[in-house]
Amino acid sequence: MGSTLYRRKGPLVAFLLPAFLFLFLFLYYPFVQNLLNSFSEISGLGTPSQGLQAPWYANYAALFTDPKLHTALVNTLILIGCTIVFQVGIALILALLVDSIRVGAQLFRTLYFFPIVISATALGLMFNLIFLYNGGMVNQLLKSLGVIAGNIDWKDQQHFLFTMFMPVMWQYVGFYFVILVTGLNNIPQDLYEAAGLDGCSGLNRVRYITLPLLRNVLSTCLVLAITGALKVFDLPWVMFGAGMPQEQGWLTATYMYDQTFNRGNVDYGSAIATLIVVLGVVLSNVANRVFKPSDDL
Repeated sequence: MGSTLYRRKGPLVAFLLPAFLFLFLFLYYPFVQNLLNSFSEISGLGTPSQGLQAPWYANYAALFTDPKLHTALVNTLILIGCTIVFQVGIALILALLVDSIRVGAQLFRTLYFFPIVISATALGLMFNLIFLYNGGMVNQLLKSLGVIAGNIDWKDQQHFLFTMFMPVMWQYVGFYFVILVTGLNNIPQDLYEAAGLDGCSGLNRVRYITLPLLRNVLSTCLVLAITGALKVFDLPWVMFGAGMPQEQGWLTATYMYDQTFNRGNVDYGSAIATLIVVLGVVLSNVANRVFKPSDDL
């Protein structure tokens, strides 16, 4: 029956065509149009192109001389590093701990995954209250413990990266946790039992059995972490709109939004969007080469 199905192309086309049309309309066509816009001169949202830029690469040349974009790139690269270390790293530790217990494992999976289903806008408002200068929970807690004497401005130039990144880290740990737990569940228990007979247990079991067999899953998490960090927008925008403090709080996604929708520089915003896509592809390929998946696992 299977061979007959593959010889008849009609059913395959009928199933694949809607998915292809969806991808074309909502992914490929917008990307191509965005690329064309980046070479065009567009004065505002909803206005037609006035032809090519003079020179045609003017928007991309401006990327190299825009100090705000450079700030956004540095902040985004720091966010990518934090995402890999804290989101994926903490998720791996939690997954290993939960996988080692038999009672209450499902409860922990639900609790760790729960922050993902909360609206990022709601989370941004909540963390704004938590880090509030006057009456914020963090300042009140630190003062009650005697750690600080006065209030700390968690959104000043000294602390804003921590304040911006911490909610992002907290929200998506559960996402990678679920992926890693699924990978751990796919490891045959026979391997652990055989290793136990040979005296391999504890950290050695994790080092020589679990981590090598999770290599492909970790590689996937790494790519998702990089591309996800490049797209982070809603939480930072709610908490640090318009690049505060003093134009130092930009990320690539928030700066692209500001240029496109607030300032009407649709063509320049399109160039920034193209840069984000290129960065995502390049960094993902680098991550795959460094943490190359194995076909044997």
